[in-house]
Amino acid sequence: MDKEKYLQDITEIKNLMNKSSRFISLSGLSGILAGIYALLGAWYAHWLVNFEGKGYLTLHGALFKKCLLILIGVGVLSIGTAILLTTQKAKKNNESIWDATTRRLLFNFLVPLVAGGIYIVIMLSQGRYGQSGSLMLLFYGISLFSASKYTLGYVKYLGLTEILLGLISACIPGYGFWFWVLGFGIMHIVYGALMYIKYDKNS
Repeated sequence: MDKEKYLQDITEIKNLMNKSSRFISLSGLSGILAGIYALLGAWYAHWLVNFEGKGYLTLHGALFKKCLLILIGVGVLSIGTAILLTTQKAKKNNESIWDATTRRLLFNFLVPLVAGGIYIVIMLSQGRYGQSGSLMLLFYGISLFSASKYTLGYVKYLGLTEILLGLISACIPGYGFWFWVLGFGIMHIVYGALMYIKYDKNS
């Protein structure tokens, strides 16, 4: 009995330490929905390019601005959904949504993401947009990997997957759109589903 109680105490201490050092309220369902938003946005942008642009997209044209708005819309919907579902999960589990761990997670996530976003904007302003898809995957993957030590383990593997896809995309010019779909759409759904099954389904 004493041995069992000792092991139970150790497990509880380990869980408390894990909760204090990691943001574990991240919602797997938000990852699934982010992937769905990305697929729908990519489909609509692809349809616009083929219908209005006859298969061509120029940097300073109205069609490019429409595609950029779709991209921004996907990002806003994904972030908004993540905040909403994660907040609901944290409240359900009586966990804090804004503490030192959350601040560290956001800092490590946003620094490479913002730096990458600024770099991509500079590249676009110079008319060099051939690698924009692969750069988005790379910097997003680096951001996820950087923040992963403060949250669920699956985030690290999603980050590594995005980095790998970004590198492969850079080696195969002309297929950046499809790698973007794979990285931001399908991989989000896959990893979101894994997180949902492991952390959310029975909670």
